[in-house]
Amino acid sequence: MELSTPRKKVVVFDYGFGNIRSAERALAHVGADVEVTRDYDTAMNAEGLLVPGVGAFASCMKGLREARGDWVVGRRLAGGRPVMGICVGMQILFGRGIEHDVETEGLDEWPGTVGPLKADIVPHMGWNTVEAPQDSRLFAGLDADERYYFVHSYAVHQWELEVSNPAMRAPQVTWATHGEPFVAAVENGPLWATQFHPEKSGDAGAQLLSNWIDTL
Repeated sequence: MELSTPRKKVVVFDYGFGNIRSAERALAHVGADVEVTRDYDTAMNAEGLLVPGVGAFASCMKGLREARGDWVVGRRLAGGRPVMGICVGMQILFGRGIEHDVETEGLDEWPGTVGPLKADIVPHMGWNTVEAPQDSRLFAGLDADERYYFVHSYAVHQWELEVSNPAMRAPQVTWATHGEPFVAAVENGPLWATQFHPEKSGDAGAQLLSNWIDTL
C-alpha cells in the first residue's frame, strides 16, 4: 500500500494584525496542515511559522510583543526553524520603522529602515512585477513577468545586511518599483519574507507558498 506524505504543519501567528483567514486558506490550498494560533508552544513546534501583518508598523509591533511573537520569532530563528513574514509582517523584521515622523523599533533580524514610499500615487495598491535573483528558491518555477498583489505605503529602500563569510549563502533579495525601487522579498536562511501578499496573488502566489512549504 502506498503511504501518503504527511502534510507540513504551519502556524499562522495570530497577534491581531493581518489577513489571517486568507493566509490560512491559501496555505491549506497548497497542502499545508494549518493552524491559526498565538499559543507559544504550538508556534514553536510547527515546521513553519507565518507572520502576517496589516496596518501601522507601531501597532503591529505592539501587538506582536503583547502576544510574545517577538520571542517566538527570535527563538525559532536561533534554532534554524523557518519563519515567513508577509507585508507589515516583513517590515517588522527590520531594525526600525518611521511613520509620520515617529520611529518604532522593529525585531532587528535585518538591519534597515522602513520608510514612506516616494511615488505619485500612494498607497501602492494593485499588481506589480518583481525582479528576483535567478537562483531564488522562493520564485522557483515562476516566470519573470508574473505579477503579485501589493498594498502598502511604506517600504525598505536599501538592503544593508552584508555577509562577509564566503562559506555562507548570501541573502537573496527581490526588488520591485513603485516610484522608486524597494525590497519586495527576501530569502535569508530560515527567514523569508514578502512585501506583497502571496495569499492574494492568485496562482503565482500559490506557487510561491508551495515553494516555501517544500523547504520546511
